[in-house]
Amino acid sequence: MKKNIAIIMGGYSSEYEISLKSGNVVYNTLNKDKYNTYRIHIFKEKWVYVNEANEEFHVDKNNFSVMVNGETISFDCVFNAIHGSPGEDGYMQAYFKLWNIPQTSCNMYQAALTFNKRDLLATLKPYGIKTAESYYLNLGDVINENDIVSKVGLPCFVKANKAGSSFGISKVYKKEELKAAIEKSFKEDDEIIIEQFLDGVEVSVGVISYKGQTTVLPITEIVSENDFFDYEAKYQGKSQEITPARISEDYANKVRAQAKKIYEVLGMTGFSRSEFIFKDDEPHLLEMNTVPGLTKESILPQQAAAAGISMEELFDNAIEEAMKN
Repeated sequence: MKKNIAIIMGGYSSEYEISLKSGNVVYNTLNKDKYNTYRIHIFKEKWVYVNEANEEFHVDKNNFSVMVNGETISFDCVFNAIHGSPGEDGYMQAYFKLWNIPQTSCNMYQAALTFNKRDLLATLKPYGIKTAESYYLNLGDVINENDIVSKVGLPCFVKANKAGSSFGISKVYKKEELKAAIEKSFKEDDEIIIEQFLDGVEVSVGVISYKGQTTVLPITEIVSENDFFDYEAKYQGKSQEITPARISEDYANKVRAQAKKIYEVLGMTGFSRSEFIFKDDEPHLLEMNTVPGLTKESILPQQAAAAGISMEELFDNAIEEAMKN
């Protein structure tokens, strides 16, 4: 009997358009002979099932079901394709846990932790994971540019603490530019992180649970045409993403070991993609994404392909792992 799979997409953040693309890729890729697939749009103002004719049907939040032509449809598993809130920060994970519905991303705690860059880096520090020097600000804090420059130096990166896809990020070269960069980040989040610039090779490492095993995918080297790996570089072709990365075997072994260690230390499940920069021959963690992009331009599917895993296999495995767990 075919399983009913809800593919949730959209979300409450600036990443909703990318999420809709990812969700539709999943919808178009999953085997329709094996699954009944349903596109579920999650927005602040509505949760709806959208059929092939783009008709919308209300989702009952009381049990996550949909009424279509007098028939109630419930779901065997949820494929989470929401980047940002509420799909990547723990809210949807907690919601589905309450209803005992399997879902493809990590659990609630891991989602909340990894979505918060500051908390993630602080949690991993005792495990020997190297990170850039950083400075924290919350909305309303007094901004002391001299203290910031003294701590992290110039140039530096100003980032929203809980946002993805390079929204709210700026590279700052002069102290006078800090205020505008901080205001830009505060438009995305009420917490920001200001990080030391690390001048080195940037790589992205996908780690997934594949057929019951923690699997590190081939490493991708990021070469941005822009000043850094920003939104344009990620989604508008302004970067080279080279898989496998052009790095030494020593570098590759180090970053693979770190990515796997992080995944296992945190008790992760599902997809993850971690970004690192090499400094002094050591990988330094920038962040981890637990609902990475799944479009044709996205890095994780490229890495899976390099490992001989098709998009259909990648998505099918995610569902099977979720239902097994």
